[in-house]
Amino acid sequence: MGTTSFLTRVQGLLRIRNQLVRECLAEVLATFVMMTITLSSAAQKIAFFETKGNLITSYLGGALGVMAGIYTAGGISGAHMNPAFSLAMCLIGQFPWWKFPIFVVVQILGSFISAGAVYILYYDAIWHHSNGTLTVSGPQETASIFATYPADFVSVANGFLDQVIGTGVLIIAVMGTMDTRNKPVPKGLEPVVVALLVLSIECSMGANCGCPLNPARDIGPRLFTYLAGWGPEVFR
Repeated sequence: MGTTSFLTRVQGLLRIRNQLVRECLAEVLATFVMMTITLSSAAQKIAFFETKGNLITSYLGGALGVMAGIYTAGGISGAHMNPAFSLAMCLIGQFPWWKFPIFVVVQILGSFISAGAVYILYYDAIWHHSNGTLTVSGPQETASIFATYPADFVSVANGFLDQVIGTGVLIIAVMGTMDTRNKPVPKGLEPVVVALLVLSIECSMGANCGCPLNPARDIGPRLFTYLAGWGPEVFR
């Protein structure tokens, strides 16, 4: 009884009552979970010393990461985890515009922290594979663990169009699953359906740019690699 009473008092002291703070923390945590799984699956190519990596492993990791993120915080913040989704929610009037910049910042923060966690997790493998030099291109590059880079044959215009179409398909399909007037998704299985959607888009549209479909998924880890030693080349 004494232990239970003590834990109850501690829970009361630690409870966050401000709704916005709760939502922001939930969004950071959801994005962190999604990105840690996503980036770790990309890092498998380093752990197994493959130069190209296993695309199926990376795609599955990305889809399952989205599912885990939604299950983590979907009931608190909505688990947007993506500025593009937050923007779409604002445009249809289901999310207040004043929260939009706040959510974008916390989503990028969650991705940035996740990149740091994955860097620590695969620190030895990264440095072994890179021979002590952190590069963005070449056979020993390791930057693609964290951010997505276009294929050599893709122009800036084609890469831009690739992301507009891919992200558009993602948002339209997610909105369709959320529409109660449409064919309903069984309650509790929404994250699974979204994960399958993400996997289908990655498998069909991932060749050009790696299919990030999410500004926070790319900007946060790219900022981390810039600060962690890969340098300004990560932005080129």
